[in-house]
Order: sequence, then C-alpha cells, then structure tokens
Amino acid sequence: MPSYAEYLNVDDLLALQRPLSEGPEHDEMLFIVIHQVYELWFRQILHELDHLEELLARNDGAHARGGLKRILTILKVLVAQIDILETMTPLEFLSFRDRLEFGSGFQSHQFREIEFALGWKDPKALERYPAGSEVRSRLERRLKSRSLWDLFLHHLAGNGVPVPRADLERDVTRRVEPSPALREVLVAVYRSQPALAELCERLVDLDEGIMEWRYRHVKMVQRTIGTRRGTGGSAGADYLLATLNQPLFPDLWAIRTEF
Repeated sequence: MPSYAEYLNVDDLLALQRPLSEGPEHDEMLFIVIHQVYELWFRQILHELDHLEELLARNDGAHARGGLKRILTILKVLVAQIDILETMTPLEFLSFRDRLEFGSGFQSHQFREIEFALGWKDPKALERYPAGSEVRSRLERRLKSRSLWDLFLHHLAGNGVPVPRADLERDVTRRVEPSPALREVLVAVYRSQPALAELCERLVDLDEGIMEWRYRHVKMVQRTIGTRRGTGGSAGADYLLATLNQPLFPDLWAIRTEF
C-alpha cells in the first residue's frame, strides 16, 4: 500500500514551485502557490462538469444538483483565495512581476475550457494557442460540444418540458442568447415542477458564483496594478471589466420579473 506522500506524489508536487526572481523575492512563492492551486481547482471543475453531462444524460437530476453545489463551493474557495493574494502589496508584486515576461493568467487554457463548457464561447480565444497543439485541440472540442446550458435544455425536454426547437437546435459554438419563447417555458417549470425548478436555481447559483469570481478578480487586479496593461500583453483590468454583469444563462435571470 502506498504511503500518504506516495499516493499524493507530494515530493513531485513540492518540487513545482520554482521562483525566478533573484533572492528570490519573498512574495513570488505566494504568487506561484496560489496560481498552481487555482489550476488544480480548475481541473476539478472540469472533472465535475464532465460528470454533470453524464448525470443529465441519464436523467439523474438529484445528483446533478449535488454536482452543481460542489462546483459552486469550489468557486467560493477560489474567491476566498483572492483575499490571500490581496495581502501582497503592489510594490511586493512589482518586485518580481517582470519575471512573468509573457506569462499571464489570461493564458490559462483550463479556465478557457471552463468558460466554453459553461457556454461562454469565443472562437477567437483559440488563436492564443498553437494550431495542432493538445491545448488547442481540447478547446476546439469544448467549442463544438454542447455547453452546460444545452445539456440542461435537453434534460428538460427529456422530462416532458416543451423546450422550443430553436433552443434545442441552436448553434452550440455561439454564446447563449436570450429566448423569449423559452422564458415562458421556464416560468411554467417553476410553477409546476419543483425538482426541475430547483435545478434551475442551482444554475443561477453557479452563474452568480462565476460573476462574483470575475468581480473579485478585476478588483484584485485594479488594486495591484491599477490601469497598467496585464502581463502577457493582456488589457489587464479593462479586459476583465468587459466580462462583468454578463450572465451565462440570461433567461434564468430575465424570468425574475415574470413570476
């Protein structure tokens, strides 16, 4: 039987923190650890989203709701980690920032995969990764696959809900767009099918969790580098600001005025 350290490959894991600054600068270790942990949680979120596809396909709404709750709880951990990053002052970050050179969280392919899986599709995002690379191929598969919203709509249809055909057959490579006809159906679901309505609410929770993450992320960037351009040539806070208040599932928010 493997030991705790062997099972978790602790020695390999602890060998992955390699500061590049001279000294090295004290806070570079924090920066590396936090972002490596982010990538591990991103991996888990993708794992959960893939499992959600299986659960919805076999009409297991109860476990699907549990899976959504788990993803939301992970998002809360991601947001809480920003509190730790904000213990680092702008001067402390600038002491090693130039070592990032062209590196940027903007390049996190796992977070792009999460966005695609949730329906935030943007074919232009593929251009940031080399053609033919494994990362590019993974993103292309996510782009062409049904998003969580599409899986949800087919789950509703499988439970006898009259989801408009246009919504079931929409172009899955595009972001989700508002559908007035679908809103009427969703209101009826809330009024007559409590289990499906609860699943709707878990999607709203998830959407709100992503928006909270985006908001805290942009405020952290503004607090740390102000209006400077981000590392890796990204637009920094300006880019992040453009992603705020844009729900993944607009119809679930729109129906709040129709009850």
